[in-house]
Amino acid sequence: MKRYLRSLAAGLVGFLGIWGTCHIFSSTGGIRAAAEAALGGSQAHLWEWPVSKPEAQGLDSKSLEELVLQIRKGELCPSLHALLIIRRGQLVLEEYFNNWQADQIHTLQSVSKSFTSALVGIAIARGELKGVEEKILDFFPDMKEIANMDERKASMRLKDILTMRTGVDYNESGPNSPHEQLNRLQTGWDHYYLDRPMLGPPGARFNYDSGGVILLSAMLKARTGMHAHEYAERFLFKPLGIEKKFWLFNLDGHTHCGGGLALTARDTAKFGLLYLKNGRWGNEQVVPEIWVRESFRSHVNLAPPGQPPSGYGYLWWIGAPDPRGNGKQDVYMARGRGGQNIFIIPEHDMVVVVLGDAKTMPEQNKPMEVMYDRILTAVRR
Repeated sequence: MKRYLRSLAAGLVGFLGIWGTCHIFSSTGGIRAAAEAALGGSQAHLWEWPVSKPEAQGLDSKSLEELVLQIRKGELCPSLHALLIIRRGQLVLEEYFNNWQADQIHTLQSVSKSFTSALVGIAIARGELKGVEEKILDFFPDMKEIANMDERKASMRLKDILTMRTGVDYNESGPNSPHEQLNRLQTGWDHYYLDRPMLGPPGARFNYDSGGVILLSAMLKARTGMHAHEYAERFLFKPLGIEKKFWLFNLDGHTHCGGGLALTARDTAKFGLLYLKNGRWGNEQVVPEIWVRESFRSHVNLAPPGQPPSGYGYLWWIGAPDPRGNGKQDVYMARGRGGQNIFIIPEHDMVVVVLGDAKTMPEQNKPMEVMYDRILTAVRR
C-alpha cells in the first residue's frame, strides 16, 4: 500500500503544482476589504453533531489514541491543525493541534473546488445551467474581444473545466505563473483566463487548472445573477446551517472558487457527510444525487501503469478502495494545498477531515497515507 501511496503522491505533485493555492489574502487593501466583508460577523448555526465513542461505531479506540498521541508529540504530521472522523453519521473523533480551536475557520485551499462543483450541480438541477456540454463562451456573449481566439477555445465546454481538461495555457508553478498573475489582479479574473492562449484541444489532456474553476463564478453570475459565494449562501450553506465562513472575492464581486473558502473543521465535515449521503441533508436533497454520482465517477484516469485505480471526477479526486476491504468502492477526496483534505469512504460509511499547514509536498500528502494506513486499519466492523 505504501508503494501505491508514494506513486500516487508523485503523480499528484506533477498534476497539482501548488494545489491551486490562493495567496491573495494578504495582497492589496481593496481585495482584503472585500474578503473581510464576505466574512461578516454571524455565529455558526447551532447544529449539534451526534457524538459517539469510536468502539461503539466499530473502530479500534486504542489505534486512534496512538495516532493522536503521535501527532501531539510531533512524530507524525507535525503541522496538523484538525483531525475529525465521522462514522455512521456519528462524530467519533475530534482533535485539534498546534493551538488550533474548534470555532476557528480554516483555509480550505483547493478543497474549495469541490464546493464549487456542488454549486454547478445545483444550478443544473434548477435549470439555470443547461448541462455539462454547454460551451463556455456561451456564458459571455457580450465579451467581444477575446484574445487568442480559435476553434479550440470556442469548443471548450463546462465539462472540460470540471475535469481539468480545457486545453488552456494555464499553470500554477512559480512566482510569476498565470495563476499567481491572476491572484494579483483586483478585477478582471474572467477576462484574464479567457484571454489565455490554448495549448491543445479541450477534453484531450488533464492539466490542473484553478483558473477555469475560478471562471465558474462568472458563469454562475451570468445565469443566476449571483456569484458563487452568494449562490452558495442560499443553496448550500443555508441548508447545512453553515454561517461562520469566509469566501474571498475580488473587487468585481467575483468569488475565488479555486481556493478562497474557509470554514470550521466541523462545517467542512458537514460537506463531506452531505456527499457521503448522496447529497441529502435531513429531509432535503441539497445536491442532486445524480450529480454526486457523476462527480464521483472517474472521468479522467490518472493511475500509473500497474498501480491501483486513481482518477478525477467533477472537481473531486478518486482514490483506490481500501486495500483491506472489499476492493470495490473507491475513496473520494477533496484536497488542497497545505494538507487540507476531505476523505469520503462509502465502504465504511466514513468521512475524515484533515486540516493543517504543511509546507512540503511529502508532508502535504502524509494525511492520505495516514487515512489509508492508520485510520482505515482501525475499522473492526
